[in-house]
Amino acid sequence: MRTLALATMALLASTAVAQTSTQTKTPTQTAVHKAPKVNEGQRVFEQNCSRCHNPPDGFSPRISSTVVRHMRVRANLSEEDAKALMKFFHP
Repeated sequence: MRTLALATMALLASTAVAQTSTQTKTPTQTAVHKAPKVNEGQRVFEQNCSRCHNPPDGFSPRISSTVVRHMRVRANLSEEDAKALMKFFHP
């Protein structure tokens, strides 16, 4: 289902590019709106933790570190994922 949605979006995007390339562009048309970049730690949290947990609010770095260390084993997270989570919890 996800693949179908991505294929549909790619088709629509290529159609839109083909249509706009035939038109003359003004400076206001060349502006590109980019989606905000998702933090790597946020991505890890959403993929692995959010099924059972809400993002912690107000935990100290020490407590967050303990939680991440224990959940790293349970969720089978890599060391890089654990570091990204810590940066997400405490930017």
